[in-house]
Amino acid sequence: MNPLQVKTRLMKILIAPDSFKDSLSSVHAAEAIARGFRRAIPEAELCLLPLADGGEGTVATLVSALQGEMAETGVHDPLMRPVTAFFGLVNGGATAVIEMAAASGLEWLKPEERDPWTTTTYGTGELMLAAMDRGCSEILLGIGGSATVDGGTGMAMALGARFLDSQNNPLPPGGGALKDLHRIELSGMDPRLKNTRVQVACDVENPLTGERGAAQVFGPQKGAGPEMVGQLDDNLRHLASRIREFLGIEVNDLPGAGAAGGLGAGLVAFAGAQLVPGFTLISGITRLEDHIAKADLVITGEGKLDASTGMGKTPWGVARLCLKHGKPLVAFAGKLGEGAEKLIGKGFRDVVAITPGNMPLPEALANADQLLEEAAFKAAQGLHPKGTDAGSEV
Repeated sequence: MNPLQVKTRLMKILIAPDSFKDSLSSVHAAEAIARGFRRAIPEAELCLLPLADGGEGTVATLVSALQGEMAETGVHDPLMRPVTAFFGLVNGGATAVIEMAAASGLEWLKPEERDPWTTTTYGTGELMLAAMDRGCSEILLGIGGSATVDGGTGMAMALGARFLDSQNNPLPPGGGALKDLHRIELSGMDPRLKNTRVQVACDVENPLTGERGAAQVFGPQKGAGPEMVGQLDDNLRHLASRIREFLGIEVNDLPGAGAAGGLGAGLVAFAGAQLVPGFTLISGITRLEDHIAKADLVITGEGKLDASTGMGKTPWGVARLCLKHGKPLVAFAGKLGEGAEKLIGKGFRDVVAITPGNMPLPEALANADQLLEEAAFKAAQGLHPKGTDAGSEV
């Protein structure tokens, strides 16, 4: 680690990592880093502030940061099978934190079950209903990891919307039925929604349709072949035209409308939601900038650091704030990819790989907790070498 001109006596260290994909949640990553630093600098004051960007781990992150509680409720999965899903309650129960993937994510499906022609976001709407049943007046919704390309119509159906064909028959769930959409009726929507603020953590700017749209970019990972991708894209375009006709809202070219198979568009059109960059939303709620301003040293991290980190990922957002406040930042990563070294000097004082270069990936993932703790311990020793007075500068 590069020498850091900070005092180790009563040093205030902010530990604010994202998750390490497929191995550690941001909460567990923060705890592992903290263990390493406590071993090396037991007198340091550590503040753990795990972060997220709206995807997997968002609920756990905010519940931990804001000392909230977890709740469970029965919903339907992407194929309308009964399952139990979770959400978080923070701010004294006034705010619900929801991950759409908890009800409508790919995790519920076997590979052979992936079929965005029929999968639905209905369960996400049920989570929103459960939050309002608990008295929440605000919903923070992360929309990563979806199994769907239904434009959020399933979510809206659960909230009381009706999507009808030319014979006034309700459409079945899924993106495939949208080609037959003739009329949208929102008169049956849950009235509590009008008094509920819905904010959506959305870190993609994809429009609803077209080359960068929901179907063409994200459809294949959800099980759509080339022909289905084209049909779903047409169906979403048709949905956008009906939203324009019946609701007077333009969603087709809205940045973020294509997120989660068009759920971004549906939340704006049917729930009056606001789409907000995930890091902006989460960092604001957790008062990240205030914590950085008070810290002597900031630690962040994620599974991989490379050139794409500078395109808006969580560590990059942390780095921008550290640069603003003149705070040294060290980032840990499971792997350093191409372009990682270029991050140094751009808000990062150092970037550290926790995995030996010759270690097989399955072994690295299985031992990520220990590897991260040891990397943090060695890095902290560089700040506070054995025998150095705790009050000296290093």
